[in-house]
Amino acid sequence: MKKRVSLVLSILLFIVSLVGCTKNKANESQNDSSQKETIITVAAAASLKNCMEDKLIPMFQEKYPNIKVQGTYDSSGKLQSQIQEGADIDVFMSAAIKQMKELNEKGLISENSIVELLENKVVLITPKENDKGIKTFEDIVKSDKIAIGDPASVPAGQYAKELFENLKLWEVVSSKASLGTNVTEVLTWVAEGSADAGVVYSTDAASNNKVEVVAEAKEGTVAKVIYPIGIIKSTKNNDSAKAFTDFLQSDEVIKVFETYGFTSNK
Repeated sequence: MKKRVSLVLSILLFIVSLVGCTKNKANESQNDSSQKETIITVAAAASLKNCMEDKLIPMFQEKYPNIKVQGTYDSSGKLQSQIQEGADIDVFMSAAIKQMKELNEKGLISENSIVELLENKVVLITPKENDKGIKTFEDIVKSDKIAIGDPASVPAGQYAKELFENLKLWEVVSSKASLGTNVTEVLTWVAEGSADAGVVYSTDAASNNKVEVVAEAKEGTVAKVIYPIGIIKSTKNNDSAKAFTDFLQSDEVIKVFETYGFTSNK
């Protein structure tokens, strides 16, 4: 009888240990999966580069160490073209609604992923040594060379064109304009004195101490500058991309954006 009880106990212990091992292996497999490193590429407007690289990407990777974020920055129009041509991009953040809307209409953005996140301002800048007496947008006629983004692909240039058309000054501006490939190039030209004045976003102007903001576009003279964010439909890393876009909408991150001059559009 004792032998029989002992045998039963031995069998029960064996079964319990076997189940325990199976569970441990399942947990290990699950942990391995959760620890798997993924890489996402975020294509963002040039005006977002400083806050993304200096603050937000490091903050995100501290919170999500297994998701590596690669940032690529240029004019929103150029990034739009890259996405349309099949570039390996997971998240897009534009400096205007136009580019995001066109991509969405082509079925290239994940459904319900678009969020109009931030707002910026259009400003007129001059070099610190402003010897042309430029103080308003109307004073732009005093310039010999004006720097703006190329309206064909740069949202900042599209806003500049709209503004000067509304002020009946586009004909003068276009005859003196140097067209930058992105807003950062426009900022650089003015900062180094290659242009007498330029049109950029207030966040860009705040990032360079060699330029001075002399005027801000008044409400009604130009459309609101909205920065939408969306997930690319073809991404193979949807969960990681969503983690990043959710992170950018958090109150903590909005406060960081605000330190760079953006305002929340939530």
